[in-house]
Amino acid sequence: MRAVNYKNLPDSPGVYLMKNKSGEIIYVGKAGNLKRRVSSYFLRPHDARISKMVSEIKNIDFVKTDNVLEALVLEAKLIKEKSPPYNVREKDDKSFLYIEITDEKFPRVLLVRGRTIASGKRFGPFTSSGSAREAMKILRHIFPWNTHAESKIGNLKKPCFDYEIGLCPGTCIGEITRSDYMKNIRGLKLFLSGNKKRLMSSLKKEMATASKRLDFERADKIKKKIFALTHVADAALLGESDTNSNSGERIEGYDISNISGDSAVGSMVVFIGGAPAKDEYRKFKIKSFSSPNDVGMMREMLSRRLKNHWPLPTLILVDGGISQVNAVRESLTENGVKIPVVGMIKGPDRKGTALVGDYVKNVDRKVLERVRDEAHRFAIGYHRAVRGKKLFG
Repeated sequence: MRAVNYKNLPDSPGVYLMKNKSGEIIYVGKAGNLKRRVSSYFLRPHDARISKMVSEIKNIDFVKTDNVLEALVLEAKLIKEKSPPYNVREKDDKSFLYIEITDEKFPRVLLVRGRTIASGKRFGPFTSSGSAREAMKILRHIFPWNTHAESKIGNLKKPCFDYEIGLCPGTCIGEITRSDYMKNIRGLKLFLSGNKKRLMSSLKKEMATASKRLDFERADKIKKKIFALTHVADAALLGESDTNSNSGERIEGYDISNISGDSAVGSMVVFIGGAPAKDEYRKFKIKSFSSPNDVGMMREMLSRRLKNHWPLPTLILVDGGISQVNAVRESLTENGVKIPVVGMIKGPDRKGTALVGDYVKNVDRKVLERVRDEAHRFAIGYHRAVRGKKLFG
């Protein structure tokens, strides 16, 4: 087999297209890191089917995307258009999942199998059920949709649970007009069709119009949608070959340092590929509190961090327990961002450490401990500098 020069692929999310000697596409895949994912086909042993496919590869094309969610959408679109033989395992496609938007007054968004469709619009196929379900979770936070039967819309006495956590736009209690609801559905369709550029343009125009009308609440909601689409946190969409934190993923660690609330500061450290990226470190002077409140201080720090257009991490680590984890989650939710959050606390009898918060597989615990220790060191160093300046001018 002629060697394929996969080493020239970028370290970025995207879709790769494997071609045979005739130039035909035989396989389409997505990746959080194109170089790492494609190289795994040539550097690791595989089953007979994949080994046969690799033996036929003569060329690899790729398309870069801004994040893995967009790569997942593009992958599904290309599989539908090209029908690569190594993607399609069953001729009737029953093994694949599709996202279906129903043709109802208040359309529902469903995850279904097989080709049969009664009405509405279908996107896919998605080869990984896990990735498709995670994509649905991410997209519903950005474009909240209804799951109620038409007979229940506007007829419930109290809001549903999904409404309470920001996933239902209020169809349950008649809080949203059909016109506004359909704007969410149109935005979702544009994204799933791969028309992100057109979607962003439409949202920006809508935000500008709302601002001119002095409807600042609506303008702010649209702004959060734009932010969420620009900073999609999609670590959960990555396959096993993409999720090892020693292989390029970004982890941010946070800590608070103060003495009885005095000279309170916060630290943000960044590890990429399991190693500290010190140029990415950031310091925060806490402005909203002058008495002890580590949870409130953590919330302030994360809210300020998210207002900056720095790259978003695949995982956030905080030095603290579930209260600190929840403070970070609140800040993320307020900004329309979804990122796994882990807290690290001392174990029983102050021995060892225990993790609380979101479960994330394939993350090296020793790396997390190093992130925690580095955030602590950086916070204490900054706190001492601030106190020294305050004491000695």
